[in-house]
Amino acid sequence: MLGPIPIRAYALCIIAGIIVAVLWGERRFVARGGQQGTVTDIAVFAVPFGLVGGRLYHVLTDWQTYFGPGGDPLGALRIWEGGLGIWGAVALGGVGAWIGCRRHGVPLGFFADAVAPGIVVAQAIGRLGNWFNQELYGAPTTLPWGLEIYDRVDPATGFPDALGGVALDHTPVQVVHPTFLYELLWNVLVAVLVVWADRRFRLGHGRAFAVYVAGYTAGRFWIEQMRTDHATRVFGDIRINVVVSVVVFTAAVLYIALVRKPREVLEGPAAAVEPAPVGSAEESEPPAEEGVAKAPEKDAEMDAEKDTEKDTAQEKDPAEAGDRTS
Repeated sequence: MLGPIPIRAYALCIIAGIIVAVLWGERRFVARGGQQGTVTDIAVFAVPFGLVGGRLYHVLTDWQTYFGPGGDPLGALRIWEGGLGIWGAVALGGVGAWIGCRRHGVPLGFFADAVAPGIVVAQAIGRLGNWFNQELYGAPTTLPWGLEIYDRVDPATGFPDALGGVALDHTPVQVVHPTFLYELLWNVLVAVLVVWADRRFRLGHGRAFAVYVAGYTAGRFWIEQMRTDHATRVFGDIRINVVVSVVVFTAAVLYIALVRKPREVLEGPAAAVEPAPVGSAEESEPPAEEGVAKAPEKDAEMDAEKDTEKDTAQEKDPAEAGDRTS
C-alpha cells in the first residue's frame, strides 16, 4: 500500500516492461540513424493509447462479465482489478505511435522496427504479474515446474479474494501448468529472433515488427490452447485468442513476404546530427568569427595596392604629357 492506494505487483511488472521497451527502443532507434529522445517522445502518445486499447479488447471479448446477465458494467472501468488484451494494446498503441511519429517526422515502420524486440520483452516481463496473481495457468500437471495454487482469502473478512487476499492454508489446492511462464520464455526467444533477423537481413519498413508479430502469434496459438481460464469461445468451442492468433499470424507472414523495400534512411528533424568527417570542406573552412576578424586585413591590403597603382600612374604622367605635346 502507498497510503490509501494499493500497489499491485502486476502493475509494477507492466511499468518495468514499458521502461525496458522504451530504453531498448531508444538505443535501436539511434543506432538506425534516429535522434536521441525521439522514442521517449513518441511513447508519450503510444503508451496511454496502448493501455486503453488493451482494456477495450479485454472488455469487448469478455463483455458478458460486465454487460451480460448479472454483470457489473462499472467493473469495466476498474482496470486495477486486471484485464488487458495484448491485441488491443498493440493495435491502439500503434495509433498513438502513428500520431507521435507524425509530430516528429518519423515513418511509422521505422519506429516499429526499432521498438519491436523491446515490446516483446516488455510482454515477457508483464507475464511475471500473472505469477503474483495466480492467473492464466493451464491444466493440472505433475511436472517439477508446476505452479502451486492456493486458496486466498481476505484476512479481515475471511471471504475469498484471489487478487488481494493471502493464503492462510499453505497446502496447495492444485498444481498446474504455468502457461504464463511458457509465454514468457517464448517471448524472450522471439526477441532474439527479431534481433538476429534484423541484423542478418537489414529489415526495414516494418518487417522487423512483422517478424515479432508472427513469432509471438505462433507461440500464443499453442499456449492459448493449454490455458484453462475463462475465455470467450467462437466457432463452436475455440478460444477467441486462438482465432485471432491465426488471423494476425497470416497477415504478418504475408507482409514479410510481400514487402521487399530496403531499410529506410531517416531524414528530417528526427535524424541524428552527425559531426563533419575529418578533412572535409566544412571542417577546413574557418569559422564565421575568424572570417569577420580577417576582413579588415584584406581591406588594408587592397588599399595599399591601390595607393601603389596611383603612385606609378603619377610617375608616368609627365612623360606621357611630353609625348603628347611634342
